[in-house]
Amino acid sequence: MKSNACVCAAAAVAVLCAMGWARPAAPTPVQPVSLHPQNPHYFLFRGKAVALLTSGEHYGAVINADFDYHKYLATLAADGLNYTRIFGGSYVEAPGKSFGILRNDLAPGPGRYIAPWARSAVTGYAGGGNKFDLERWDAQYFERFHEFLAGASERGIVVEISLFSSQYGDGQWNLSALNPANNVDMNGAGTTDYKKVQTLDNGSALGYQELYTRKLVHEANGFDNVIFEIQNEPWSDRPEPGGPIGAVNPMLQPPARDRFPNATELADESSLAWQGKVAEWISSEEAAMPNKHLIAQNYSNFRFPIRKLLPGVSVVNFHYADADAAAWNYGLDKAISCDETGFMGRDDEAYRREAWNFMLSGGATFDSLDYSFSPGHEDGTDTAPNGPGGGNATLRRELKVLSDFLQSFSLTDMHPDPRLVRHATGTIPRVLSNPGREYGIYFDGDGPTEVMLELPEGRYAGAWINVRTGRIEESVEVRAGRGTMVLESPEFVNGLALRLKRTEP
Repeated sequence: MKSNACVCAAAAVAVLCAMGWARPAAPTPVQPVSLHPQNPHYFLFRGKAVALLTSGEHYGAVINADFDYHKYLATLAADGLNYTRIFGGSYVEAPGKSFGILRNDLAPGPGRYIAPWARSAVTGYAGGGNKFDLERWDAQYFERFHEFLAGASERGIVVEISLFSSQYGDGQWNLSALNPANNVDMNGAGTTDYKKVQTLDNGSALGYQELYTRKLVHEANGFDNVIFEIQNEPWSDRPEPGGPIGAVNPMLQPPARDRFPNATELADESSLAWQGKVAEWISSEEAAMPNKHLIAQNYSNFRFPIRKLLPGVSVVNFHYADADAAAWNYGLDKAISCDETGFMGRDDEAYRREAWNFMLSGGATFDSLDYSFSPGHEDGTDTAPNGPGGGNATLRRELKVLSDFLQSFSLTDMHPDPRLVRHATGTIPRVLSNPGREYGIYFDGDGPTEVMLELPEGRYAGAWINVRTGRIEESVEVRAGRGTMVLESPEFVNGLALRLKRTEP
């Protein structure tokens, strides 16, 4: 094993057994969260069409021994949110250093990092304690892994498991168990270049990556609330500029046009080839198992009209996404998700507006990083400055308003509708509709606004909804005839929603 750069599926199974973790009895067949067959832009979960919304912790709930995930999951459920993300353990951050996050649950303190791999008897791990033995699993990790998935399942929370992440720099790579300096298995045969570790040119790391992927996929097979993401932000270590169509201002000339934050970045071909291999491992591991889970590909930051997805991918993840990421890719009939945002400062307004614009443009998932969740504050009460973003109980309540708004419709019948609103003075409208039956509209901006609508003939009951509180600001009764009609909204600041449902022909 130590000398092999790649391990085939049969060999991977043999090594798993040799590591003392023989296959358990097959899990009970369940219906895992899937794309809804009637409308694949949303999920089918336990018999219902759902959109996924959250403001969640920074992905270290399982790997950080100091993080009480029971309290965290209870808080999410009490706040009415139904989604969270965890990193599987192949990536870890530096306490107090990575990305300026002071109290970072993805950066365990000395001796508190619980990885999928057991510790060896050899001292010298860069993060404190003994090096890792990549050929033995850690029982404490998998106990936490199972408990976390079970606790989320009991509360109706879907978990995206990100198997890998870009390393971003030596600060994180120096702490990785897959860095040859931090394990006793590679003996110089693994890459020392963090920009290569998630390519096929990574030496003996590839075989251990396969074993790790198959192990986590196998252990999660019995849960219906799991989505597997191949890699978090794969463009960060191996960026490829998106060119003119990937620029916020495409009229700028290179090199300014192609520089962050004006430019979308994409993963390069070496990254995509490796990601495709991971997707194959996920699918082949589940091929003989009772349950088949969705696979997500993290495509780019901001927005981009997708060129080509990896085989087997059903969920497309963007980070810091705007409405165009959902609108431009809606025709793919996949779930388009913003599964991370949170670098726009501490103001709730930025994330609330981002969420409404994205979800009312056809998005399936919205996930805001919530830095009020930290070790010792798993109830989301750490409101002191803590990194590049925000998060608090108020924002979580506001996201529940959006979740409730979406779930008040028959999601299987709802689609973006650019024709309904001809104009809305001083605002940008985003519309989901089941034409002639029900309409959900978000107005981004300040009001009052005069809304010119092209409604099919009939009577409609409506409500202007405060996007912060969910309170109905004003009820309306609408009689639509032929041609354009005008509605006047109440006054509002930074967004207002309108719900219309047909009551009579």
